[in-house]
Amino acid sequence: MSIDEILEEMDELLDKASSVPFAAHKKVIDGERMRELINDVRLNMPHELKEAKKIEFDCQRILNEAKLNAESIIRKAEERAAQIVSREAIVTEAKKRAMDMLTKAQTAAKNLQKNAVDSVSKMLNDTEAHYARNLQNIKAVKGKITGSVDISGNGFGGNNTNINIK
Repeated sequence: MSIDEILEEMDELLDKASSVPFAAHKKVIDGERMRELINDVRLNMPHELKEAKKIEFDCQRILNEAKLNAESIIRKAEERAAQIVSREAIVTEAKKRAMDMLTKAQTAAKNLQKNAVDSVSKMLNDTEAHYARNLQNIKAVKGKITGSVDISGNGFGGNNTNINIK
């Protein structure tokens, strides 16, 4: 017998019961029969209660699994976001360092170029001064040579001219 049938029979038992004199809301029923019906309910109810408890347990388990899964997804998303932010920070820092290095390299190249130009310019000035002195010495020697030659073609004049070349 199902619980619904047992409850239906309890209702009929109450409907058929006679009222207590001077208390219409109270009824006299067969106590033995009512006890049998209550025991039948107890015997039949555990199966349905077990099903209800199993359903409740399954619902709770599913909710817990969903909660754990959601927490895992959120944690992974947060880790991924942190990695992306970290990568962006690394890229930004790398770009900054690259710009600093490029600026330093350009400055160093300009300084090196300026130093090279200054050094070459100094060497050329020194060389020019040296050749200017040599040219003056050559002109002086040439003047001495031309001044001591005899125009008549007899060779050198009577004076012995010493030529010093530096």
